[in-house]
Amino acid sequence: MKLHKLCVALSVTLAAGSALADITIGVSLSATGPAASLGIPEKNAFTLMPTEIGGEKVRLIVLDDATDPTLATKNARRFVSEDKVDVMIGSSGTPASAAIAEVANEARTPLVTMSPVSLPAERNEWVFRAPQQNSVMAGALVQHMKAKGVKTLGFIGFSDAYGEDWLNSMTKLADAAGIKIGPVERYNRTDTSVTGQVLKLVTAKPDAILIVGSGSPAALPQTALVERGYKGQIYQTHAVANQAFLGVAGKAAEGAILPVGPIVVVNQLAADHPSKKLGGEFVRKYEAQFGAGSRSAFAGHAVDAFRLVEAAVPVALAKAKPGSPEFRAALRSAIESNKDVVGVHGVFNMSPTDHFGLDARSHVLVRIDNGGYKRVDN
Repeated sequence: MKLHKLCVALSVTLAAGSALADITIGVSLSATGPAASLGIPEKNAFTLMPTEIGGEKVRLIVLDDATDPTLATKNARRFVSEDKVDVMIGSSGTPASAAIAEVANEARTPLVTMSPVSLPAERNEWVFRAPQQNSVMAGALVQHMKAKGVKTLGFIGFSDAYGEDWLNSMTKLADAAGIKIGPVERYNRTDTSVTGQVLKLVTAKPDAILIVGSGSPAALPQTALVERGYKGQIYQTHAVANQAFLGVAGKAAEGAILPVGPIVVVNQLAADHPSKKLGGEFVRKYEAQFGAGSRSAFAGHAVDAFRLVEAAVPVALAKAKPGSPEFRAALRSAIESNKDVVGVHGVFNMSPTDHFGLDARSHVLVRIDNGGYKRVDN
């Protein structure tokens, strides 16, 4: 509760002295709850964002949704009804992002999520994403599995939209690569034990196992598999690329392979990688403020969400004034038309049929090595 009040206080401070022409951005993130290890670095990143876009001041309102879709909905409704925001950003997790998306479509207010939420076409018009699409990251993993001769793949993932989207993506790609998926097990973000699921996986002896979780909750099956003596390759997703996961999983995480955004290993990128310069600059600024080694893929998603808005605002300003329905509509169209927008996780090229906009430049395959990430090419 104290952290929620802190977020509200931050929004009030940033809003002080704002004028009617200010560009108002409502941010709902998970600074508390199961996704706090994602939301806290995102909240930190927003304190480093520009205070002006296109010559207009930015009024940034940051609220905590506590990883609760109901509270995320409440925040979103406040943004559109009371704060009259021009655009929303959030949330940290997929269920809360899906809840905000409902409000975004209803209120015809653009939303840039910080989670790779999948939505049907009729609910996608006003929603854009900063993170990599799960299918893009899954493709990197399947390519590695195929190269290593993996024929059978066990699966344990969140029993929510994030877990299901990964399962659907992996099933299609694995089938094409001749990899059989099974057993398939699920668990909840708040579970404290996965013993039953892990026993089924270990007994089946698949060549490899994919864990689909995020932040510290993804450490639960990781440690359980190691404790039960599983010797095959364990894969994780990009949602564990933070210190919270590494801290909870400890030595049990060693050797796990996952796809990450370029910012996670920015020092290991080739000199000509499009995200190296921007990512390096942000990491230096972030770690100067929050400590050495505090960089986070999720802080990077906050940066990229803001970058997508920042690139679109000048185009929208040429058509309408902030605070109006016309400006919100123009901003939505401008975000959808974003081309070659360089972020810390890759280069965005949005279109009416692609509201993710990232390609293969948005991922790097790494192995957890000695408590850190080491780039692997195969």
